Amino acid sequence: MSQSPPRIAVILPCHNEAPAIRDTVLAFRQALPSATLFVYDNASTDKTAEVAREAGATVRSETRRGKGNVIRRAFADVEADIYVVADGDGTYDASAASRLVGLLIEESLDMVIGTRIHSEREAYRVGHVAGNWLFNQVVARLFDKGQSDIFSGYRILSRRFVKSFPCMSEGFEIEAEMSIHALQIRMPVREVPTHYSKRVEGTASKLNTWRDGFRILSHILRLQRLHRPRQFFGALGIAIILAALVLAIPIFTTFIQVGQVPRFPTAILAMGMVLFGSLLAFLGLILESTSQLALETKRLSYLSIPSSSTPTSRETSVPQQCAVPRAG
Repeated sequence: MSQSPPRIAVILPCHNEAPAIRDTVLAFRQALPSATLFVYDNASTDKTAEVAREAGATVRSETRRGKGNVIRRAFADVEADIYVVADGDGTYDASAASRLVGLLIEESLDMVIGTRIHSEREAYRVGHVAGNWLFNQVVARLFDKGQSDIFSGYRILSRRFVKSFPCMSEGFEIEAEMSIHALQIRMPVREVPTHYSKRVEGTASKLNTWRDGFRILSHILRLQRLHRPRQFFGALGIAIILAALVLAIPIFTTFIQVGQVPRFPTAILAMGMVLFGSLLAFLGLILESTSQLALETKRLSYLSIPSSSTPTSRETSVPQQCAVPRAG
């Protein structure tokens, strides 16, 4: 008996994307004609919702500003087997969606990331390219393994991923949180190069390079503190101990030369820093066991969700678009 085709939901978060949303909806409709398209209007002040509805999308709203808030709401409300997440600004290649969905099913993956390949200078600012590379390196060092484009908003996700993803982000750090979630519990993930276009005229990027960059970095460090406490507190403790030793060198030198400790307050400070640094390192060891238990619980929660994308035969591994039932 062949496996029934998966339900596919396309989720497009939008904030003031009226000039681009119609073509974006139609492009995804052409690529996945039997999928359900959800446009989540995120407090837009233009006609984004009206244009999306006229284009045939199911329009829902999330009044709390921020892409992370939209994704959290969508993942909670939408029931499907496969989720296609992209932006509503027309920058991502909708024509690649069918191929990415087929890859997720055929290889029984939990996430396929459409990494951005751009030939237009206006598509991707130089600062964003540099920042993306930097954060990729930070994540790779903090979590032992990285991805080439952790900020790509073009992702194909299994139901198992979506329903086990806690989604704590509020803004653009949501993509980094998705990547780290997959890295933590060692999900099967593939990256596929996809074309990335410049924005449609009349729309503007909602990403602020410095503000959102600091928010993303602080979120990554927060996740590292929560999930890798031994590394986080251990490194902090060692840094404080080394600083204390630097302060103590002149004191030891004077004591060896004259047999006295003339800088007694500095000696007390150095000793206190050594004790504090040692306590931080010890705290990291204690929290590591708690973190490991939380990670095991998250892994078991992930495994408790049936895999809906495992094909029973080669013929059913790629969805037949004309037969895919719509998501609820």
